[in-house]
Amino acid sequence: MQAHLNRRQTLQALSAAALAGVLDQATSRRAAAAKGDPKWEAAIEKGLKWVAKTQSAIGHWTAGGYPTAMTALAGTALVASGSTTIQGPYSKHIRKAVDYLLSPQKLRPNGLIGDPQTDNRYTYGHGFSMLFLSQVLGEEEDEERREELVAALEKACDFSAKAQTPSGGWGYVSAKDGNNFDEGSTTITQVQGLRGCRNAGIVVPAEVIDNAKEYIYSCKNPDGGISYSSRNRGSSRPAITAAALATLYNAGDYDSKHVPEMLEYCKKNLQNLSEGPNSFGHWHYTYLYYSQVVYRQGDKEWIPFRDKLYNHIIKEQQPDGSWSGNIGPIYVTACNLIMLQLDKAYLPIYQR
Repeated sequence: MQAHLNRRQTLQALSAAALAGVLDQATSRRAAAAKGDPKWEAAIEKGLKWVAKTQSAIGHWTAGGYPTAMTALAGTALVASGSTTIQGPYSKHIRKAVDYLLSPQKLRPNGLIGDPQTDNRYTYGHGFSMLFLSQVLGEEEDEERREELVAALEKACDFSAKAQTPSGGWGYVSAKDGNNFDEGSTTITQVQGLRGCRNAGIVVPAEVIDNAKEYIYSCKNPDGGISYSSRNRGSSRPAITAAALATLYNAGDYDSKHVPEMLEYCKKNLQNLSEGPNSFGHWHYTYLYYSQVVYRQGDKEWIPFRDKLYNHIIKEQQPDGSWSGNIGPIYVTACNLIMLQLDKAYLPIYQR
């Protein structure tokens, strides 16, 4: 009984904190949204409608064998518009996505969000799901659903902690399933998901985040860029470097001696929206994270970059509102919509 009361008190405190945050951010959100170019807003609306229309009857989206990851990314794009599970034009679609990720078919007894039998490289889906569900938790007003989300995210964080390799990174599967293999992109996904959970009030052991930061530092090359893996060191990769830098910012690491070198490397390779070999075939992944990095620099850096980025993105939109590219349209569309809605500041994880 006491444990139940403690959890209830915790949930009430989280609700109060979330409400206070919403009120504090309301003015800045309206101001940021008001600055949006009408062309951008039209593209966002078309894209959101396409995402909503293509959701399956059971609440998911998929591409490339990533149903969990695609559902979490699409849900994040919808939440970035300001809709929640209870209000807004996309509330029912967000609810269905949450229901799908919390279903017995996806939420495993060991805390993994995903299905190792159907999810290609399941740690991607797990990390993106932690991020999405943690952002939903902050706005969820139904007490029973909040309890369900808290319980799921507590177990999810525990799974991630146990899936971490001795080097401090993560691989495409857990350390146990993958013989301790780790690489940069899945490590980034885990850390950002864990930070989203911690920001929402879920306990995440500090050493898990600290070990992940040390892993990132261990993969840094002399030019400031991050290599693919602690095991497979090689040339620096702009995509992983941008993602690592965004994640370090999420973790509050602005002052490390490594950060300025990583930022300089990113500016050199990504500031001009490179579409050549520097993007390594993952342009949208790269700029999903690099846009977060530049946004955190403040308006002096962000506004000119944003204008160039957004105009580039909307030129590639399809007539039906989607975007096409690597992995599949739901992936590219969700990434683009998250980027296009950074200024709206509805998602705590992306806020300055």
